[in-house]
Amino acid sequence: MLAQAAEAFPLVLDTFAEASDALGYDLWSLVSQGPDEQLTLTEFTQPAILTASVALHRCWSHGGGGIPDFVAGHSLGEYSALVAAGSLSLTDAAKLVQTRGRAMQSAVPAGEGAMAAVLGLSDAVIDEICVTHCEDDAYVGAVNYNSPGQVVIAGHSGAVEAAAAFMKEAGAKRVLPLPVSAPFHTPLMQPAALVMAEAFQSVTLQDADIPVISNVDAQPHRKAEEIRRLLIRQVSEPVMWTQCMVTLLQGGCQQFMECGPGKVLTGLVKRIDRSVTCTPLEEPENLNLALTETAA
Repeated sequence: MLAQAAEAFPLVLDTFAEASDALGYDLWSLVSQGPDEQLTLTEFTQPAILTASVALHRCWSHGGGGIPDFVAGHSLGEYSALVAAGSLSLTDAAKLVQTRGRAMQSAVPAGEGAMAAVLGLSDAVIDEICVTHCEDDAYVGAVNYNSPGQVVIAGHSGAVEAAAAFMKEAGAKRVLPLPVSAPFHTPLMQPAALVMAEAFQSVTLQDADIPVISNVDAQPHRKAEEIRRLLIRQVSEPVMWTQCMVTLLQGGCQQFMECGPGKVLTGLVKRIDRSVTCTPLEEPENLNLALTETAA
């Protein structure tokens, strides 16, 4: 779909060229031609997703899509949201997420961490089971509160497996191991948070032009220092996505545009509130239709 967007909107390739200059390699070539084994490494995946998201937002914005009331992004997507809000340049964001990917990948030795999606169980039950399976040398906790009935847990592999078994007994519809190599958004990522704290010293954050909803506290922020502090915490703390969406809904938001690869967030928003409109912009026809409707 991204290739189709690039054919329809030259801004896509321009945005990838800008990110490539910052990263020191041809990101568009990697995304469009591979090799896949390199693209799937976190340090390359994160800049690729960031750049694709920024490119789609630019297509929307330059096409007359208007200025949103709020922006928000899930985990890595918060960096894309900050670029859209004018708080962070794409050049700095690309370097930061490359560093973030490397740091998160190396924080826990391969094979020691795991993540799993839990479907059909309440947040409270998941939290309680995780607490009972945490020990000094074996951590497990909820890390992505994605929507009611969809939560991701992460931690040491053995603790995740044990907690998953109890969650099935407690009535979870499914517990799906995720194909990741590290337990993201857990306290085990604290070494990566320290790396990011240092990395942020060499970039310039501006106060945001648009309120950005933080993954950490699900509240809108504009001040650069608050954004910096929360982004560092985000590495090792849960993504409160359900509450982020509740904050937006309570703020009067009824129309959402998903700027990024795929339509995962569109699905999550609809699970939280089916009455809202959410349009994934990766497909050129969706983007063109959304721009036409906005102009009308």
